[in-house]
Amino acid sequence: MQACRRWGRATMAVALVVMALGAGCARGAKLSAAEIVAKNVDTRGGLEAWRKIQTMVWTGHIESANVPAPGRQFSGLKFTLEQKRPNKTRMEIVAAGEKSVRVFGGAQGWRLRLAHGQPQVQPFTPQELKFAQAGHGIDGPLIDSAAKGNSVTLEGVDEIVTEIGARKAYHLNLRLANGDNEDVWVDMETWLDLRYDRPADVPAGAPRRVSTTYADYHTVEGVQIPFVVETGVGPGATPDKLLIDRVTLNAPLDDSTFENPADPRSRRGTLPNFAPRALVPTPPSTSAGAASDERGSAP
Repeated sequence: MQACRRWGRATMAVALVVMALGAGCARGAKLSAAEIVAKNVDTRGGLEAWRKIQTMVWTGHIESANVPAPGRQFSGLKFTLEQKRPNKTRMEIVAAGEKSVRVFGGAQGWRLRLAHGQPQVQPFTPQELKFAQAGHGIDGPLIDSAAKGNSVTLEGVDEIVTEIGARKAYHLNLRLANGDNEDVWVDMETWLDLRYDRPADVPAGAPRRVSTTYADYHTVEGVQIPFVVETGVGPGATPDKLLIDRVTLNAPLDDSTFENPADPRSRRGTLPNFAPRALVPTPPSTSAGAASDERGSAP
């Protein structure tokens, strides 16, 4: 079913009615964008439950065609993603005994690579910094979107191909407070995020889109979190797949976790000393697939 991007061809009266109803311009859709967002947020655990989450830690493995073997093996490419409100992230990847780190402290970001024991730290490029600053942090694109100054409209109903087959999804467009446009697809049956596209600048050439798909949702302390996240950059690119083994909520992450890795005050090495509860995810509520700093971090 086509999204009605050509709605301007309709009569002015019909266009005014559609806008007044706040339903976007989706042919055949019976719900407004606001109603779809509300159902999505409720299905994922509710707004209050998400607002109580101050930090989130993912640990798992990465499947990637962008690293040489044996790094492609699950046991050879491990990651830890730490997030803290409002928009701080730290991503560590260990492959073949060597570590790389990407840190964003909310305003500045750095990349660290440890090659043969020699650390090399570089600041984010202007493009990387802009991409990170526009991130939605722990919540993702739809949760608490109105409070963040983002507007949501309904573009239509599309078919999205997932790991378990094609799914019908509401196509939502997000107009961010900074002027960027993003797109989210919400499964029409499960109300969970299936796909999320956002713009990314490159040093040379036309802007590109980073596309992320979500699958294998599990309930962790009352909220729905995808345990499979795929991220691809540009048409024809082979996506990287994050396979999440463990999610820890509200771990005590000090702000030094998100400082320049070259700064002596920055926390290095493993996670801070804490003993989180072992989280055994419950089976997904449905069998449908649903549901990043570029290439590796989750939105």
